[in-house]
Amino acid sequence: MLKKENRIVLAILMLLLMIGCRNPKQEEQDLMRIKSADKDNPKKVILLLVDSLMPEAIDRGIRQHKLPAIEFLIEHGQYYRELVSSFPTMSVTIDSSLITGKYPDDHHVPGLTWYSAGLKKLINYGTGPMEVARQGINPVLADALIHLNGSHLNSKLPTIYEDLAGQGLTSGSINGLIYRGMSNHTISIPAWVQGPTSLPREIKVKGPDLLALGSLSNPFEGSIDLPDGLFNKMGFNNDFAVEAVKYLITSNKLPDFLYVYLPDLDRKLHRNGPSEQNGVIKVDQQLQSLLQAFGSPEQALKDAVIIIAGDSGMTQILPDAQNPVINIHNMFEDASVLNPGETVDKGIDIVLAVNETMAYVYAVHADRPIRDVAKGLQKDPRIDLIAWKEEGWIYAQQGATAKQLRFKADGDLTDPYHQSWKVEQDNEVLDLKVNAADHSLAYGEYPDVLKRLSGALNSHQGEFLVVTTKPGYELADRSSPTHIGGGGHGSIRKRESLVPLIISGTKKQPQYLRMVDLKAYLLELLKKKTQINH
Repeated sequence: MLKKENRIVLAILMLLLMIGCRNPKQEEQDLMRIKSADKDNPKKVILLLVDSLMPEAIDRGIRQHKLPAIEFLIEHGQYYRELVSSFPTMSVTIDSSLITGKYPDDHHVPGLTWYSAGLKKLINYGTGPMEVARQGINPVLADALIHLNGSHLNSKLPTIYEDLAGQGLTSGSINGLIYRGMSNHTISIPAWVQGPTSLPREIKVKGPDLLALGSLSNPFEGSIDLPDGLFNKMGFNNDFAVEAVKYLITSNKLPDFLYVYLPDLDRKLHRNGPSEQNGVIKVDQQLQSLLQAFGSPEQALKDAVIIIAGDSGMTQILPDAQNPVINIHNMFEDASVLNPGETVDKGIDIVLAVNETMAYVYAVHADRPIRDVAKGLQKDPRIDLIAWKEEGWIYAQQGATAKQLRFKADGDLTDPYHQSWKVEQDNEVLDLKVNAADHSLAYGEYPDVLKRLSGALNSHQGEFLVVTTKPGYELADRSSPTHIGGGGHGSIRKRESLVPLIISGTKKQPQYLRMVDLKAYLLELLKKKTQINH
């Protein structure tokens, strides 16, 4: 019975998330906004974010001559294998860093799930059907549809869409998770699903000139038939996104900047593991059809700058026989740990927010020092890192050892991104390469780890730990989704943090190879267009 109920809950969730307005006026407004853009702009910029695309898969596919579109773009552009993602390596946090150009300490979206000390509430944007069922459809939908872009994302921090609007340039987002902009849009919730929720019939949102969210907001309705039915994940699929882009190309309606999110590969890798190659081949075929919409791949690079990027990598989760799932709630036997769906009251000591291979662990009472909470995790050899804030320092500790390091900003050591740090104790904990002679440090197994750990630990209020796993393992609370024998991400090691970046149609290079720096790079590409026109 429980499995049947979970399937029903998941189906309702999908419908709530994806079924939206069929509002012809809004659709016409979206297309008119981008149609009225300056036609004399020489090149458009299209950024396609391929969820969980990894450089190893690209290299393997090219060696096997199975990725002709990607190979063409690399041969006629720039290919970087080590773009540093945000942290946690979860799509909602990564997208927030990409769209705002800041880490979570500035954009305030800590992960796919996190605890708000102010609201005394566990925030969940949709980690899985079991957790959604236990936490309640209404709060999950409200957080995902209303609060994520409306209030959780720092309102004082401009998105790329808001910056472009201020420059008089048009922009669009197709299935992007973070989309806040300057133009008005309406998401409508069908009347028949309002019963179990308190969501309003219509949700007013701000977005770029063009906003597509599957069938939740489909500005192409009546112009092109897109795969947005129930069995097509209500439009949250690669075919919907690619066909929408092709329509914009062939109808000469591309905005100056277009962000496109392609989710399908991530699902395959979660199920089959990071060695899965068929999903990458399928992505390449879709990219080939997109390039052909310009007339030819060569013409595409004359008309547009095409950028392909992954958002996070994946690690292979070990098979069940090797005990890959760390049931983190069992590690606090002397404490009362919040059950999913419960209310945080005086009797609760610990709150868990599990993001696959990473978790936030919250001490909700001031009389329980966060260092003491960390002791409950230290003995498990599957734990990689435990980190916390204490008296102006950030402490990082290796799992299963007593090795510890502490650091803070504004010291005498400068990293490759011109960030300065003060670091003490054991550099091996974070695999730091310190050169005392020239006051520099370099990163090894943990890319940009000082800023990324600092970003997560300063992303929201509260006393909490950041916990990550060693490769092959993942964390779980009582209803967390697991990926035994498949793939997982969330952690801060290279495997999950370094993603490919392909740039074709321009010779301009990014200053730094970090996801957080792409916004500035994109604005620079688009800024040159305004200078040409003026």
